[in-house]
Amino acid sequence: MALLDGSPKPRSLADIKSKLLHPATTSHFDVRIPIPFGTDRQYLQENGIFNLEQDRLNLMCSETVLPGSSVATHDITNDFHGVTEKHAYRRIYDDRIDFTFYVNVENYLPIRFFETWIKYVVGEEIAQRKDSVGNDARPGALDPTYYYRMNYPENYIAETGLTVRKFERSYANRPLVYEFVNAFPISIASMPVSYDASSLLKCTVSFTYIRYVIRPDVSPPGGSTQGKNLTPEQQAAANSITFNPDNLKNIPGLDYGSFTTTGGIDYSSAFASGNVIDTKTAYSSGLNLF
Repeated sequence: MALLDGSPKPRSLADIKSKLLHPATTSHFDVRIPIPFGTDRQYLQENGIFNLEQDRLNLMCSETVLPGSSVATHDITNDFHGVTEKHAYRRIYDDRIDFTFYVNVENYLPIRFFETWIKYVVGEEIAQRKDSVGNDARPGALDPTYYYRMNYPENYIAETGLTVRKFERSYANRPLVYEFVNAFPISIASMPVSYDASSLLKCTVSFTYIRYVIRPDVSPPGGSTQGKNLTPEQQAAANSITFNPDNLKNIPGLDYGSFTTTGGIDYSSAFASGNVIDTKTAYSSGLNLF
């Protein structure tokens, strides 16, 4: 080990163990799969998904990747004699990310869900579609004359919400959170089945996206986000010793109407009435604020 001046520095075994013998492992991660805005419950039910257990779907993900990127550069050859420089002009992201899911025996949830999402992307309907006055408007997908009519991107794209969290077994560190922007599935890999020795059925889905952002997983001190992450504005409000809950109405995206009742105190009523709440007291009582 060398110092800044280049000279070596002796290291004790304890020093090496404390700095080098705590490597991250690949088997501790968490995936969050969003439900696209356009895929409502009715469309899910029409495709055989009557009880979407989103948490179960997340847990079924057995394999994915932490995505990579690169920087695109221009070669500059005429500024200095004999020197070629590279100047960056764009960041290039991987064109897709793959997720592999275990398939449950009850309803083949991953297959049904992602098939339904892709069906919604391409506007596929099994039954013959009717127009607003009840006339036949388009044949069903089983009809040889069927044709596709794509949905609008804002209906099937998950602008945010598709995340991969990397953490460790001890849960002592802050998770490394990759969040993907404008993501949607573009392919489902074929899944071989045979009469040979049985193995676990897995479904691999590829998502496309325009970029990913690595962000901290911010939680209130001593509290729980219940799967949600705070914006800097929300975190600033949560970190204050006291705050008026009515002021939270002006924080975009913060739903304070879902606060729980803890320790015999109805915090929902307290917040709704505009009472000033001591956040430290709330956290110490185990209240899940967000």
